[in-house]
Amino acid sequence: MSRRSGALTYRHTLTASYFGYITQAIVNNLAPLLFLILQDRYGIPLSGITLLVTVNFAIQLLVDLLSARYVDRIGYRRCIVAAHFLAAAGLIGLSVWPELLPDPYAGLMISVFLYAVGGGLIEVLVSPIVEACPTENKASVMSLLHSFYCWGTVGVILISTGFLAFAGKANWRLLPVFWAVLPLANAFFYAKVPIGRLTEENRGMTVAELGRNGFFWIFVLLMVTAGASEQAMSQWASAFAEKGLGISKAMGDLAGPCVFSILMGLSRVWYARFGSGTDLTKAILVCGVLCACSYPLASLAPGPVLALAGCGLCGLSVGIMWPGVFSLASAQMPRGGTALFALLALAGDLGCSGGPTLVGMISSACGDELHKGLLAAVIFPLLLVAGMAMVRHRAPRA
Repeated sequence: MSRRSGALTYRHTLTASYFGYITQAIVNNLAPLLFLILQDRYGIPLSGITLLVTVNFAIQLLVDLLSARYVDRIGYRRCIVAAHFLAAAGLIGLSVWPELLPDPYAGLMISVFLYAVGGGLIEVLVSPIVEACPTENKASVMSLLHSFYCWGTVGVILISTGFLAFAGKANWRLLPVFWAVLPLANAFFYAKVPIGRLTEENRGMTVAELGRNGFFWIFVLLMVTAGASEQAMSQWASAFAEKGLGISKAMGDLAGPCVFSILMGLSRVWYARFGSGTDLTKAILVCGVLCACSYPLASLAPGPVLALAGCGLCGLSVGIMWPGVFSLASAQMPRGGTALFALLALAGDLGCSGGPTLVGMISSACGDELHKGLLAAVIFPLLLVAGMAMVRHRAPRA
């Protein structure tokens, strides 16, 4: 990776991309840690707080869809720099707009809109930017890249929780400003690093061409099920630990989302370090089977230790699914370009939304018994295994 832009090389591009995924983790995980504070300070009902989450992910889905059509025209560099500025503006806005506007909730919604657009662009752009870097072992590089979302999530939870404990909830407005420094600095970093292209100009596949490709729809299925397998457990891990296993709120956060993210990150780092000689399709198949075992273990285990082990096994097994499917799709459809990555990100986000929703709906229908909802989520890794079997069958002919 010797090509330079000024004094910077593609190694600096990778570093900027790692910080890009940490920014994505900040965007998705900081506001939920402040929800109770925002609710108390501004008198916002729980339905209003829930709508903030819905708007965040809905806007990111819309950005995923629009990116497939417009990012190539605007250019990667302009879009990724703008994405970081928008993310920083939205984070700072959490502290500023609710205090300045007559309606604090309107201020929160403006902030969520800004950082959701930034977060959506980051999700679409970072993976193809890294894929376009002149690196060897693309799957390993992609796995390491996605591990930084996990480390960012753990860092946001631990640092923010520690800050609120020591500085006090009254000083919460300093926290979004603190986290906004990273995307702000990374915007200037991305403005200088070299950025390559996945395909020659105007040579990438269009959305219509992808839609006519049967192989593409298999990868859509894989991304939906990968996202659902990950978030069905991740989003409910804390509540499951607290309500289903009788663990305190603080311990539930540590034993649930934190441990899940750590093990997911470790699996991605492991694959980045030792997976270069591994058949990626076999690795994802094995992980799918392990994930399918983790949901019954978590939901049916007779004691909390085994149940938490099921949560941890799920985090470990889903680690390489999302980046692995990206790498497989890029290898099998090298002309896919930005449209491929944008639409796969859209599919993954749909899974991230649908997985937790199914768990919640089933749990509610069964009398708020969360373990039954988690048991139903085993359908997602099973579908992923079926999809990977189709990939292994079709890949030699693709």
